[in-house]
Amino acid sequence: MRHRAELTLEALDLVAARFRVLAEPLRLRILQRLQRGECSVTELAELLQTTQPNVSKHLKLLLVAGLVARRQDKNTAFYSLADPTVFELCDLVCARLHDRLSAQAEALEAPRRTDRRARARA
Repeated sequence: MRHRAELTLEALDLVAARFRVLAEPLRLRILQRLQRGECSVTELAELLQTTQPNVSKHLKLLLVAGLVARRQDKNTAFYSLADPTVFELCDLVCARLHDRLSAQAEALEAPRRTDRRARARA
């Protein structure tokens, strides 16, 4: 395992802030949709089946965090993904969740296999 230098308190605050932004499922859904390309607030609201004010609120937080970019065209704001590395983090988390859930499923399945073998011998 690679040794990492200890982070300063300020750096830890920044990391925690990034995780807080990513801790909301709707924001993750927005990022997932923007991974496929630019969208307006209206399009995002329709696709995600929520209100425009709700999408705008979440987009503002994502914009401040540097995860999305904003482009204005007349009266319409378009958003796009600004930091695709966020999906590397998501991939890591998903892989670990998959491993953990697989191990739990195996642990739950083991007693069933033992019970079936015992019944088959009886």
